[in-house]
Amino acid sequence: MRLLLAATCLATIAVPTAPVLAQAVIGSGVAASTAANSAERPIGFAASAPTDAALVVLTADKSLPAEAPLSAEERKVIEAALANAGFAAKANEIVSLRGIGARPRIMIVGLGKDGGSKAVMEAAGKAAQDLRSEKAPVAFVGAGAAALMADAALGYALGQYRFDRYKVTTGSAPSTAPVAVIGGEATAAMAAWTRRHAATAEAVRFTRDLSNEPASAVYPDSFIARTREAFAGVPGVSIEVLDEAAMRKLNMGSILGVGQGSPRGSRLLLVTYKGSDAAPLAMVGKGITFDSGGISLKPGSGMWRMKGDMSGAAAVVGAALSLAKSKAPVHVVAVAALAENMPDGNAQRPGDVVRTMSGKTAEIFSTDAEGRMVLIDGIEYVAATRKPAAIVDVATLTGAKVTALGDEYAGLFGRHEGLVGAVQMAAEATGEAVWRLPLHPNYAEDLKSDIADIKHGTEGVPPGAGHGAHFIGFFVDPATPWAHIDIAGNEMSDSAKPLTPKGATGFGVRLLDALARTWQP
Repeated sequence: MRLLLAATCLATIAVPTAPVLAQAVIGSGVAASTAANSAERPIGFAASAPTDAALVVLTADKSLPAEAPLSAEERKVIEAALANAGFAAKANEIVSLRGIGARPRIMIVGLGKDGGSKAVMEAAGKAAQDLRSEKAPVAFVGAGAAALMADAALGYALGQYRFDRYKVTTGSAPSTAPVAVIGGEATAAMAAWTRRHAATAEAVRFTRDLSNEPASAVYPDSFIARTREAFAGVPGVSIEVLDEAAMRKLNMGSILGVGQGSPRGSRLLLVTYKGSDAAPLAMVGKGITFDSGGISLKPGSGMWRMKGDMSGAAAVVGAALSLAKSKAPVHVVAVAALAENMPDGNAQRPGDVVRTMSGKTAEIFSTDAEGRMVLIDGIEYVAATRKPAAIVDVATLTGAKVTALGDEYAGLFGRHEGLVGAVQMAAEATGEAVWRLPLHPNYAEDLKSDIADIKHGTEGVPPGAGHGAHFIGFFVDPATPWAHIDIAGNEMSDSAKPLTPKGATGFGVRLLDALARTWQP
């Protein structure tokens, strides 16, 4: 009886007639959002301030500028309020007042003793963040001449940035009432804004968006798609993409090795903007769209930040966008070395040896030191195919750089004094600060490999940032001017600063834009 029952039960079990197929969709297949970020305030220029606008008064001392549209009684009340508040007009010092005259708000912002371009930009950016919830239009006075008025507009544009496309329960959208920078040179200021600053603001916004996006939304192919969209119709621009098949033909084992554990294929993206006939400046960016550490898995705490490990690639493409849209008379090639570093049965292992496009070999000591690996194939390819006058690479490369310099400076390495000096000058002009670190000859000894041309790092032996820079430089022709900028820690901010709201900063776009305009071989 028991045997008969067992046979009956077995007969009712359904046996699949075909093998179950693995899920064909990468990720969930459901986009987290189809919305755009909320609209920002449009920025313009005018000779006089609208009467219904919140008034922002910029001042380098305790006095109110003569052009501020205030009655004698209003000035008296404001000056008394400033005295009571101990206002000293220090940089970005703010006193905000309501109930004075018909204006919804009057904000006094200090410029500090300098009062120049950077001070005006930061004051406007700080005001933009403090006015985030203000519904009324906004008018700025006290910026100065046309160039400074345009700087105020750029500062406001950078400061008002927000990334909120995934917030669906926040209630009413922020105000889109306009911003006007007021002054006697409004027409000239508008020309300066249109000629250059508007493109820079757009490029920084593009770069920040890419870095803020989750890795489920930005991966090698979608990074490329967004780049194509951003450059659509821009004159003088050409785009080249190498897929994995093309890179295998070129023996780019370094970038391919980093991405071999991910179902999302690695890509090499080159954006060329030719605004002159000179040999190009090559800007090569690390584009790790998510860095789990691979087999050398990172700790879980803080791993979410690794969605921004492609910020170097975003910065170089953003700089090219700024230059191209402003029709700068320069020739640049932005190279985004794109891969996703994931653990998998097919992932690269510590101890593996890879060859690069040039045939040089590197021994892997940790799969979590992957950024330098994608960069070197990108550098070798652009050097061979574009013959650049100089190469600058930008990467969120090492935690050691953060330990050394925090987020106040990017780490700068280089062996060509002219190029290093040009980077330093561009950093000073834009406020995207760098600090030069050494390339000691002993680093070559530290990175000797027993089985390959070079070992790509060490196990906890300092200096990590210097070793990373030396490794990259090993793959650059010594005759080619080269600089390495380590932006680890600079790409994301845990708190708002005048020109960088919390989150992705877009660091490097303005620095590289200025460098391309001033660098002379």
